[in-house]
Amino acid sequence: MNFDFLKRGDGYYSLFADACIEAEKVFPASPAMCAVGCRKALELAVKWVYAIDNSISMPYRDNLASLLHEHSFMEAVDERVWRKLLGINKLGNLSVHTERSVTPQDAILALRSLFEFTDWIDYCYGPDYIERTFDERKVPTRGIQLTAAQIKAIRNRESLLSQKEEEIKRLEAEVAKLSAQASQVKERNKQTRDFNPEDISEFETRKRYIDWDLALSGWKLGDNVLEEREVRGMPVEPGNYTGVGYVDYLLIGKDGRPLAVVEAKRTSYSEQKGLKQARLYAACLEAEFGYKPPIFLTNGFTTLFVDDDAGAPRPVSGIFSQDDLQRLLNRRTSATKPTTLSVNETIAGGGKRYYQVEAIQRVCANIEESHRKSLLVMATGTGKTRVSAALVDVLSRAGLVKNVLFLADRVALVRQAKHGYQDYLPNASLCNLCSNKDDRNARVVFSTYPTIMNAIDKERNEDGDRMFTPAHFDLIIVDEAHRSIFKKYKAIFEYFDSLVVGLTATPANEVDRNTYDFFDVERGVPTYVYEYQTATEVDHVLVPYFGIETHTSFIDEGITYDDLSPAEREQFEEDFEETGQEAPERVDASEINSWVFNEATVDNVLVTLMEKGIHTQGGQELGKSVIFAQNQKHARYIVERFGMLYPSLPGDYIQAVVHSDDRSHTIIEDFELKDHPVIAVSVDMMDTGVDVPEIVNLVFFKKVRSKIKFWQMIGRGTRLREGLEVVDPIDGPHEDKERFFIFDWCRNFEFFRENPHVKEGKLAVTVAEQVFVRQAELAAALQGNAFSGEEYQAWRAQLVETMRSQVVALNDELFTVRSHRREVEKYRRVESYVLLSSVALAELKSPISMLVVNDESDFDALRFDNLMYGYMVALCQARKVEPYRKRVAMMAQCLSSLVTVPQVKEQLPFIERVADGRMLDGADLLALEDVRVKLRSLIKFIVKGPRHRDVVTHLDDPVTQITYGIVANIGEDFEDYKLKVERYLKDYGNNLVIHKLRTNKPMTEYEFGQLERIFTHELGNAEDYARAYGDTPFGLLVRKIAHLDRDAAMEAFAGFLNDQSLNEQQISFIKRVVDYVVENGYMEPRVLNQPPFDRPRSFMQIFSTQQQMDLVGVIKSIKENAVTPAA
Repeated sequence: MNFDFLKRGDGYYSLFADACIEAEKVFPASPAMCAVGCRKALELAVKWVYAIDNSISMPYRDNLASLLHEHSFMEAVDERVWRKLLGINKLGNLSVHTERSVTPQDAILALRSLFEFTDWIDYCYGPDYIERTFDERKVPTRGIQLTAAQIKAIRNRESLLSQKEEEIKRLEAEVAKLSAQASQVKERNKQTRDFNPEDISEFETRKRYIDWDLALSGWKLGDNVLEEREVRGMPVEPGNYTGVGYVDYLLIGKDGRPLAVVEAKRTSYSEQKGLKQARLYAACLEAEFGYKPPIFLTNGFTTLFVDDDAGAPRPVSGIFSQDDLQRLLNRRTSATKPTTLSVNETIAGGGKRYYQVEAIQRVCANIEESHRKSLLVMATGTGKTRVSAALVDVLSRAGLVKNVLFLADRVALVRQAKHGYQDYLPNASLCNLCSNKDDRNARVVFSTYPTIMNAIDKERNEDGDRMFTPAHFDLIIVDEAHRSIFKKYKAIFEYFDSLVVGLTATPANEVDRNTYDFFDVERGVPTYVYEYQTATEVDHVLVPYFGIETHTSFIDEGITYDDLSPAEREQFEEDFEETGQEAPERVDASEINSWVFNEATVDNVLVTLMEKGIHTQGGQELGKSVIFAQNQKHARYIVERFGMLYPSLPGDYIQAVVHSDDRSHTIIEDFELKDHPVIAVSVDMMDTGVDVPEIVNLVFFKKVRSKIKFWQMIGRGTRLREGLEVVDPIDGPHEDKERFFIFDWCRNFEFFRENPHVKEGKLAVTVAEQVFVRQAELAAALQGNAFSGEEYQAWRAQLVETMRSQVVALNDELFTVRSHRREVEKYRRVESYVLLSSVALAELKSPISMLVVNDESDFDALRFDNLMYGYMVALCQARKVEPYRKRVAMMAQCLSSLVTVPQVKEQLPFIERVADGRMLDGADLLALEDVRVKLRSLIKFIVKGPRHRDVVTHLDDPVTQITYGIVANIGEDFEDYKLKVERYLKDYGNNLVIHKLRTNKPMTEYEFGQLERIFTHELGNAEDYARAYGDTPFGLLVRKIAHLDRDAAMEAFAGFLNDQSLNEQQISFIKRVVDYVVENGYMEPRVLNQPPFDRPRSFMQIFSTQQQMDLVGVIKSIKENAVTPAA
């Protein structure tokens, strides 16, 4: 066999020799087991090299990926061999998941690559090397039979060998004894010996990436994948289509017919290289089979999907599975336009809910216009889940959708949505992936973001292939589409190639978190919008709020000792003394209900709710109410005080709903379905997703500074509840819920009145991400001439290796890593860090920093790293460093008081120099790095915990002011001018002016004036028009939106269509022009020389000069009728 040369009498290669031989032996029994064996043999061989060669340094981690990417190892191994080792590792990982994913060709490639590495070892370190080559004929044709136990062991990535870890360590130690001699021998051997591995660079490109990506999607080379498949009909020269071509990969369906063409290019080439060639292949296949298969263009890093019959080329995360491609091809003939189907009004749209039908129709029209993303902005309580279910129903009946993913960011919302769909779509198969993965084959899958991310990597179908392939879902519905779609969860939408529909009442409109940008719509102009004001004031499908702003001096201004009466001062001091604290001169308003809880303040809130809130049962019972509390201690204190104030009421009348309580979800369900609790005191648990129409009172006992969050919280009370007899203390009894009260104790309405355009908080960035990014910024700064000294450059090299090792350690099997394969591969190479450009910094920030994992277990040390790196970056960029200096000095002062800790005592002189500022004043980068290194492990000793113990005060805090009927314009400021225009043109198509434009009739100057008035007075103003449509003439806009009547277009071109002298090709060209004009409303003459009118022959080749002039004349006249008054 090929690896027999490793079996030496002196046992020189015994650490890995048996593993290599066993991997070759097992090949005929199982290519997958062979692949795993090659990976294990490679790991042992690599460890042998590390042990024997003292010029190679151990990496950050000792897993195989890290060992392979260690810079000194990469420098030592022949580059032609090293690249192939990555393939062995990748294939071994792949084979763990499914045996059928590994073909014999894959396994032979792995054996060949392993052979070349062991041959290189012998070339460098062997005592009697001879040149040899891998001979496939030596691979056994009969293999050993594997027992079930052996297969299980391999599945768990255990070795084919019986060697234990201790034995491996012992062998490594023996090899290490020879290291000094071996390093010298290696250099001499490289000068006197020849080593020529086989060059298979292009072949390797395919095998390393494309072949295995195919395998991950369930494709089998030689079975349903044909390589170098011959096609006939390729162009040889103009007019000569007798050539022969060879498709890189042709994907075949179960019926033996083509499903897709895969055109592969080297990894250094753009994935778009070869598009023209691939289209020619597809055209040849169309001539052979009667249809044109779609195309995948890939270079192993990025993949482009091209289906000219279904929209523009688009990037995808990988090659689709056989079932997914078959479904796409079937859809070409079976799908119908969804706008031609009626909405099932038993699901959505019944009664006053016309807007639900409009929303569905708008999404359907958007899809027909080849838009793959849609955003529905609908006020809370207007039935977004119903709309989504009815949309699924329409798209399913249209043949456009089979598999659906419904995403929400909380398990409770997932469960709630699934229950809704069970009612709306009783015949559909449904699966809550969070609780029951057995039903994952269901048509509609409900999941949270983390659950589906894990399922993409881990879930397998009955054949052992990836369950959730890139095209598995035809539609993704995103609930609350203003929250979790950003940052790391954006990878879900980059992985799945599907239609996406977002549902939200409050779209985010910030620079780094913008819902509109995510869904590819103009900011402020979603696909469809249905606003709270319309729902409450026009259609009355929601109830309005009635705001009651209530003030007390403590909540508004805090507590000032000097402002208290002598008796109050004495009480204040006693209250603090009871907790062993000294009474402060002042308690800020922000500290009230944070750690200072005033009894009378809480009592006022509860009594006001009980006496002035909306009641039910003829005024005998408080209506369902939610109190939004500041924190868990606050919530529990509110419940405690209620029990003291109303001891005769049941114990479950009021309950706290907090994250730390395992019963919180049960309490919410009881609140939704049972009489008790009547009052729920929530801390961030009931802000969204709780649908209780019986809620009639909301109490804001906390400050809210996010407009999105505030609006979501208000949405808890907006739902209609017919038949709920209420007693409104202001305007008496009602048979139905007519409105709900908002008691605002913390000036929230005032804040949003004064700050209507308040910015939302930035996206959270983890400490590990910040550390990585700041390390990259430092490494870039240290490229400067001022830091050319050896000490600085040694430090920079250390920073680079720390970052690179984290990239090396990334798991290639995770779809999030594969989605950024190019960047990951790039920053695994040390040369990528030699000169960090602004582009490199951007790539390291995103996506690399969001992918890497920092293994630091001491989180306090990591936070201190982040602080110190921020300090250093600010110093480099000449930004303010004083805030950093103060924080570091303060932490050092805290440490200086911990002299009883041995580790602190050891560094005490250094700590004191940092604490008193001597060390930090004028410190350079190296000094700051010294501070970071010496103090990072000590930070954990700083005593954590609140600076204050909680205090309950007993001071009078009367209500100082109550204002009824307050409002704030806190809804989204939608730029819905475009929507008004579109609706007007739809509803008033018979308006004389609009009708003339649609039928290509000349218009007078007066009529053009009427048209301008419609756009700049009736629907909005001139600024609205300019913002939405720029300088587009009014008439052309009408044509673009309302289109040109086909009969009118046929009439305009009648001179050509009725001309008996025109040939079939010319008539066909004219008909295409008619179609274009009908769809777009008009045509610019230059379009005649652009695709698709330039194929197969150009406009100038088909028509004579006079015919060209006549045709252009008709085209110009159609446009002129829309922009210029008739004479």
